[in-house]
Parts: sequence; C-alpha cells; structure tokens
Amino acid sequence: MTSRRRDNRRRPVADDLRAASKLLIDATMGTTNVVEQMHHTIAGASVFAAPVRQISRLVYAGVRGVTRVVGLTVDQALLQLAPLLGDAEPGPEVLAATAALNGVIGDLLERTGNALAQPLELHPRGATSPRVVVLVHGSSMNDLQWLRQGHDHGAALERDLGLSPVYVRYNSGLHVSTNGQRLAAELERLDEGWPVPLEELVLVGFSMGGLVARSACHAAEVAGLGWRRKLTSLVCLGTPHHGSPLERAGSWADAALEVSRYSAPIALLGKVRSEGVTDLRFGFVLDSHWRGRERFELGVDERAPLPLPAGVRCFAIAATQSSVSGPRLRSDGLVPVDSALGVHRAPHLHLQFPSEHQQVVYAARHLDLLSSPVAYATLKEWLSAFSARPP
Repeated sequence: MTSRRRDNRRRPVADDLRAASKLLIDATMGTTNVVEQMHHTIAGASVFAAPVRQISRLVYAGVRGVTRVVGLTVDQALLQLAPLLGDAEPGPEVLAATAALNGVIGDLLERTGNALAQPLELHPRGATSPRVVVLVHGSSMNDLQWLRQGHDHGAALERDLGLSPVYVRYNSGLHVSTNGQRLAAELERLDEGWPVPLEELVLVGFSMGGLVARSACHAAEVAGLGWRRKLTSLVCLGTPHHGSPLERAGSWADAALEVSRYSAPIALLGKVRSEGVTDLRFGFVLDSHWRGRERFELGVDERAPLPLPAGVRCFAIAATQSSVSGPRLRSDGLVPVDSALGVHRAPHLHLQFPSEHQQVVYAARHLDLLSSPVAYATLKEWLSAFSARPP
C-alpha cells in the first residue's frame, strides 16, 4: 500500500528535466515526420518531384540527426548536473500539468519509458477506519484535484460519515480497462495491508474515474479478489458510461482530414490522442471493447454489455447546463445527461441505475460536480442511508 505521504515525496529535479527533454525530442521527431510527408505530397504534383524528394530526404534526415544529437547531449548534461540540482517536492501546478500530459499522451509516455508517466498509486489521507471510500479522479486530472473551491468530497465524507478517504492517482492516458485491472490489484493490496480489518469499501468515480471503477469491479470478479465482497456502494459523478460527443467529433475530424492526400499528414497530429481519450468515444471499459479495433476508425458502438456490479448499490449523478428540468436536458459541456445516467436506446447497453439512485444537478458544468453542494448533499444522503451490509 502506498505511503500516506507518497504524493508529496521529494524526487530528483534532474529526472523530471530529463523526462521533459525526452518528450520534447520525441515531439520534434514526430513533427518533422509530418512536415516531411506533407512536403513530399505537395511536391508530387511537380515535374521536379523526384529531385525534390531526394534533396528533402537529406534535409529531413539531417534535422532528425541533429535532434538526436541534441537530445543525447542535453540528457548527458542533466545527468552530470543531477547532484547539483538535488531533490524537490513537485508543487500542485507541476502535478496538475503532469496529470494533463498523462491524459493526452500517457500511453506514449509509458511505451517510451518516460519518467513523466504516472503509475497507479493509492494515497490514504485522514484517520484509519474500517470503512473506506476510494475516490477515482477523471481524465487528465490527479488525486489532489478532488479539492475544488474549498470542498473535497472525500474529506467531507470522512467528517460527516467517518469514511476513511483513499485517493487514486493514475495515468488516464492508458486504456480504461488497463487502469481498471491495476486498480483492482491495488485495492487487493489495500485490503490486505489496511491497519485495521476492512469492513466496508465504497467507490466514488468522477468522469472517467467511474468507468475505471466499473472496470475494476469486473477485473476483481474475474480474479476472485477479496475486496470485491466488501464493496457496498459505487457512485458515478458525471461518468460518460456511453461516451462523450467530443471524442466522437475528434474521430470525424480525423476522417475529414484523411479525405485529401494533402491534409492527410495533418491527421497524424490528431491521432496523438491517447488510448484513454479514445475509450471515451463510446465508454469502453473492457479489453474486448478495444482489442482488435483500429482506435481512430469511425465505426459504430459494438460494445458487449457490462452490467452494473451485482450486490452493490449503484448511484449516478449527472450535471446539465440547463437551469430547469425538461424532456431534453443538455449536457454538462462534456458528458450528456443520458450518458451520465447510463441511459442507452439499445436495451442491452442500458445501465439499470434505480430511479431513486439517480440525481441531476441543474445549471452546472462538468467540473462543478466536484464542488456542488447539491451533488455532495445527495452523495452524503445516499451513503448514510444504508448500513455497512450489502443488499
């Protein structure tokens, strides 16, 4: 189990600088490849196409060669400077920037062994209790961002209901199912290493965090993990159970750019989007949802259904920018209300949240669910209404 102060640990300044330098070099190489491809495409219509290609290949090869040399030189210099730079605790701004970077290209960071890739960690805070609430943040966020406008759902639940808050930090650029499996394994270690016998576990997921939580429940069931039997409640805040239109719009933009051979190289930049981001197109939570599929193809929603975890009280809170109730509620700016409530026109994909376990917060945007008094009052009421025993 992760140390209580792990999130504030000191780390070598040079390591972060080397990771940032490596990322910059990788980005320069990728951009050079795109520019070269566009240059060749445009030159293809010219009578001088062949000599232009030969010359440009030498030029771009030179650019890549210089970039590699610069990267190696900077890396070696930072290694030499490491003892002088020492260690430092990353501030909240640095951690937030790192979380955002992981959300966008976290899969690339992990594949390339970049030190900026965020491992999945659990961060307990507060007093130790046999009743634990695990909070799973959203895409491009970290565990510290549960605190918004002076309010933190985890801290408030400890104050009001005696639940010990444990915050998850993870690389949201990886597939949801990958993070779900890793979270399931960490929760097993939490159960085994908790200072007192764990009696009750509650999962609260914000946005993508709700998908990760559902995926973790499935992974625990498949592996027969002990913590799953102690899970009594799952609360999803603004979770895109059936995807987000913004990711689908990104897919259409990719397809439009690829229509022309002149704009096709630019589409490569759009395909920098991480595995985690593309999972949000339809709300992928299982390996089978994405495995064997081309991530950037348009396609249709062909997910196998994953019902809500059995024997667990499941709740959903959605937000809408609409100020009053009505038959056609808008989204919260990112997630449609129907998606957040698990509603789907295909019966086999419709998630069966009981009507009394659903809440819509009006005149609110996506992030407002982290600080909304209405959202917290609902969360508190739901979790305080039941004993520690599952139904």
